[in-house]
This record gives sequence, structure tokens and C-alpha cells, in this order.
Amino acid sequence: MIEKIRNFAIIAHIDHGKSTLADRFLEITQTVPKDKIIPQYLDQLSLEREKGITIKMQPVSMNYKGYVLNLIDTPGHIDFNYEVSRALAAVEGAILLIDGTQGIQAQTVHNLELAKKQNLVIIPAINKIDLNIKDLDSLIEGISKITLKNDIHLVSAKLGTGVEEILKAVIKDVPFPKKSKYCQALIFDSHFDSYKGIIAHVRVFGGEFRKFMNAYFKQRKQQFKILEVGLFKPEMKEIDCLSEGMIGYIATGVKDPGIVKIGDTITLDLETPALAGYQEPEPVVFASVFPSENVSFENFEDSLKKFQLNDPSIFLEKTVSPFLGKGYNVGAMGLLHLEIFEQRLKKEFGTEIILTLPSIRYKAVLKDGNEIFVFNPQEIDLSKILYFKEPFIEVEIFSLFSYAEKVFLLLRERRGKIKDQTIESNFIKIKAEMPLEELISGFYDELKSISSGYASLRWQFIDYYQSDLVKLDILIAEEKEPSLSRLIHKDKAEKVGRKILLELKENLPKEEFAIKLQAAINNRIIARETIPALKKDVAGWLYGGDRTRKMKLWQKQKEGKKKLQKLGKGKVKVPNNVLLKILRVK
Repeated sequence: MIEKIRNFAIIAHIDHGKSTLADRFLEITQTVPKDKIIPQYLDQLSLEREKGITIKMQPVSMNYKGYVLNLIDTPGHIDFNYEVSRALAAVEGAILLIDGTQGIQAQTVHNLELAKKQNLVIIPAINKIDLNIKDLDSLIEGISKITLKNDIHLVSAKLGTGVEEILKAVIKDVPFPKKSKYCQALIFDSHFDSYKGIIAHVRVFGGEFRKFMNAYFKQRKQQFKILEVGLFKPEMKEIDCLSEGMIGYIATGVKDPGIVKIGDTITLDLETPALAGYQEPEPVVFASVFPSENVSFENFEDSLKKFQLNDPSIFLEKTVSPFLGKGYNVGAMGLLHLEIFEQRLKKEFGTEIILTLPSIRYKAVLKDGNEIFVFNPQEIDLSKILYFKEPFIEVEIFSLFSYAEKVFLLLRERRGKIKDQTIESNFIKIKAEMPLEELISGFYDELKSISSGYASLRWQFIDYYQSDLVKLDILIAEEKEPSLSRLIHKDKAEKVGRKILLELKENLPKEEFAIKLQAAINNRIIARETIPALKKDVAGWLYGGDRTRKMKLWQKQKEGKKKLQKLGKGKVKVPNNVLLKILRVK
């Protein structure tokens, strides 16, 4: 009966105890035997356990007091916000969990706003009440203001205190799913199985789906035969029928990752309308990835496409590097997302990759009035470009008031403009605009450092604005090295150029002649270093006697090196391992 179904998610800031609360739910509902529950049971990726954070949303179906409770545990880090938004589209309610020792954080508010946009019922809860929470009454008052709820649950997910009351509140306050007159299932996630093909994680909005039925991917208009339907318990458990209101999986048998799209609707005919789906995520950090020497391009490409099934917020676009060959430009939601992408490929797919310097996508306004995206500076024809634009973001920073002055200073150093500030009790909320490039080049780490780890941040893309960007070229032996060109703000160009030259000087092997290293903007040299020639004592075999003979040999060696330097102009090959070191210089 659909009246006995409750679909809900847990949302919170990172490390506020979502996964521990989910553990208690599994324990209370006896979904997993108590002796088999390990901490953060729903965090099934090895990287989640290694890093202690939730990376993937994880659904689980629980039975409690005659009700079916479908929970989706979500990540808390801003880089995995797309996971949260997809989970919220599949449920009717959300538990907003707040760590009582840390209070309301930026990501707490952001996730709450996402839930409100979906018109979800909010159940606020303060976690870690077993610890010393300073000024609990003020925190309760603050949560009431942002949620418009007076009933704030006090829990200890670790000890289980107050947890069962939250489950009762879910049954009481979260509405049962609405019925749809159409047979529709929304794909909110997926993964690949070697035997069953692509497993679609679905929320059924109407109708029934059974084994051996013919079904369609609505967007692709692709037919397939259902191999299996089931629930997440939390491991996959086959059942006879997935009906309206339920959350579970459909084994499609489809092996081509290009056919299944997150947000697509599974229907039983092509006349049935599609569900709204999801807004496409906008990647903000870009890098180029290439297969390592022991991985074929075909296996590399296959791994990327299967990975994208499980993480649709990853953007992929083919590219070719003059020194690394065929690869892909990868777009991610942040630096942590990019790091997780690299590590998951290695651990889950056994695919070693070469990852280049993370960067962002700029815009170039051409002299003919058109605008183009610029990802690879090597392809830029400066003669056709009027000016560049770079992406700007709005940041919202929560900090203790005592750190406000340091935060203001950091924003100014990072080309930020403060737009607004609000002081509440001993906290300050600062709104500012800044270039995205500044954010991805260590801003958050610096913010954490100057605030002793207390400040939190959330951000959103605003638009592309005109910026004083220049193309920085690196010359080795008087010839440009295309793979080291980059777009950079004019104020940083000289500093970064010098860093690159020093890195080259330290890592490039010496030649028989001196190697000239130069950094240039618009063919104007802004920095220079020289790698000295290999020293060879051509007169070492002469002992004593007239010094004239030694001087003649030294002069002959000097003239020979001048000839070598002319012959070697532009012919210094940069080893791949050195290039990769340079690509990461910021």
C-alpha cells in the first residue's frame, strides 16, 4: 500500500554524523543484524572509509512498525552537491542534521534551500548531544529561524539517543508518495554490472515494473527487457514487482553506457510523457587525463564511460596532447571531486591515469563579436581575440567574528569584492564575489588555516566577466614549448613564470651547451634562467708545462659549445615526467 511508504533523505554539512545516524536506523529497523553493522555501513566505497566522508548517495529500504521507510543517505561536501540534488528529487522529506558542537554551517543552509525548492518536509535535528554543546538554546533558536520549525530533535547518533523518535517523526510528518496516472520510473543513479548490464537506481512514480517486461528509456527511445527488479537492503535484493512510490533498482541488461542517462524516465511505452529529470551540472574545474603507459586507450575510455554512469556530474570531452597522445578533458565540481575521480578510477576500475594541472574554462570575445570557450591555450590565436572573460562566483563564508579581519584580508588578496556582511551573535556571514580561478588555487585551504578550521564556505557560479588575462608562454632553447602555455591573470604572470623556470632549471637534464629558459607575454620576455652546460675537463690530461696548450683546448671547447648551442636551438626535448611537474605549478 502506497499509504505505508515514506521516502526521505538525510542532509547535512560534511562530518555532522549523517552516516552514523543511518547506522542507527539500520540497527533499530533490524535491516542489518546488529552484530554485522560496522561504522558508516552505507559508505560502501573503500575511499569513503579511507577518507571518512560520504561520496556517493546510498539508498536503503527499511521496514518499521508496518511502514516501508526508503532512506537515501547523501554526501555533505559541496563538491558532491549534485548527488544531493538528485536524491532530493526522489523523496518527500528530509532530515536536516546539525552537529551541535559545530552549529549551523554554510553547507547546512545550502542543502536546506535545495530541500525547500523541492517542497520537502523538513525534520530538523541536533546531533552529538552526548558532548558538551555550548549555548544549546541559541542553536535551537537559530535552527528554528531557518527551518520555521519549533520541534527540534535532540539526538546522539553515536549512542542512539533520540534516534527512534526521528523515525516516528518521519512516519508522522512526511507524506506518503502521490500517485501518478502514468507508468514512470525516474533514474536517479546507476552502476554497471558485468552480468546484468547497467543497473538503474529508480524512484517509481506510477505503475508497476516486473521482470521480463519490455520497457523504454524515454529520452533515448531505446527498448530493453527488464532482467530483474529489486530493493536496496542495502545490498540488492530481488523482488517480484516495483510499484508506485517505491525506491529500488531495475537491471536493464544494457551494456552500452551511452544509452542510459541519469534523469531519464523508464516507461513501458513511448507515448508516456517523461518526468522532469535534472538540470545538467555545470563543471567548474577542468583537467586533462590520459592513460598511463601500461593502459590501452580502449580500456581507459571504457573505464571513463562506466565511471560516468555512477557519477554523472563528471564531464568528458576528447582531446589530443602533442606529448601524451589521445585523452579526455575532464570537468569536475571541485578539486576534491577531481581527486576522488582519479582515485576511484585506480581502485575500482584498475585504471592508472596521468592527470594534468587542474584549470578552468575561460571565454574569448573575438574581434568579429562571437564568443568561444577556451580550455587549451595552445589553440589560441591572439590576433583574433578582442579580450578574455573569466568565470566569477559568489561566495558565502560563515566564520567566528574574531577571524573576520583575516577573512577580509584573504578576500582582498584573492581579488575578491565584499558585497554584504551579517553579524549574528559571535558569527559573521560574509558575501563576496571573486574569480573562480582563485577558489580552486587553494583559497579554501587558506580560509581553514586562518580561521583555525572553523570557517565554512559555499559558493555558486555567477557569470563570465571581462578580465585582464594574458597568455604565458615558456621558451626552452629559444623555442616555445606549446604544452606549457597557459592563460593567467596579468598580475600573477611574472610570479608564476619565474616558478616554472626554476622548476625547469632544477629538473631538466643538462646538455653539452647552456640551455636558455624564458617566460614571455605577447613575445615580451618577463623572466629568464639558464641551465649551465655539462662540464668536461678537456685539459685535465695535461700536467705541468706551458699553460698555453690548456688555454688553446679551453678556447676550442668554448667555440664548440657555441656551435652546439646554435645547432641545439629549439631541440631540447622535455621528458614527460618533467612536463607533468611543470603543469602542476600554480
